[in-house]
Amino acid sequence: MMLKVGLTGGIGSGKSIISRVFGILGAPVFNADFEAKMLMESEPGVREKIRLEFGQDIYTSGRLDRKRLASLVFGNQDLLAKLNGIVHPAVGELFRKWVKSKEGVPYIIKEAAILFESGGYRELDHVVLVSAPPGLRISRVMERDGVDRESVEQRMANQWPDERKRELADTILVNDGNNPVLQTLLKLDAKFRKGDA
Repeated sequence: MMLKVGLTGGIGSGKSIISRVFGILGAPVFNADFEAKMLMESEPGVREKIRLEFGQDIYTSGRLDRKRLASLVFGNQDLLAKLNGIVHPAVGELFRKWVKSKEGVPYIIKEAAILFESGGYRELDHVVLVSAPPGLRISRVMERDGVDRESVEQRMANQWPDERKRELADTILVNDGNNPVLQTLLKLDAKFRKGDA
């Protein structure tokens, strides 16, 4: 039986790099955040619900105005919840179809930034949390995205703190540059291939 493994972590934790390593090891990876962006651009039902909630002009020349949408939802929990209520069910449905197409592999990875916050972890067999100290995460994102500290902290405020995520995670990978992450990933890969959650 195929294991469904979740991979999550706060912004700047390094979960995307961990995800790529799992992919190199041969695990199919479903990137929920990427798929959410694609659905907001291309899925007619999702687009229409976003237009109804955020205004017809949230799409200009057929493209989602991401900066405008971000400015509306960040710092506004009600609007963020409404957006998540539109996007997450559509991503969940897409994920379930994708899983069916991967029959025969020992395990798959579902990478999602807000796996716990969305409740998506409930349909998985094992969840790996990638964790890193907040200061390191902030500096990584500032360097990666060319943004200021305040905007990173604002984005972090929309995610659960690691302390809360740790309570629900099955495995915690500390990605601070001091811990042997690759060694742990190889052990996890061997474990998941045996069907051991």
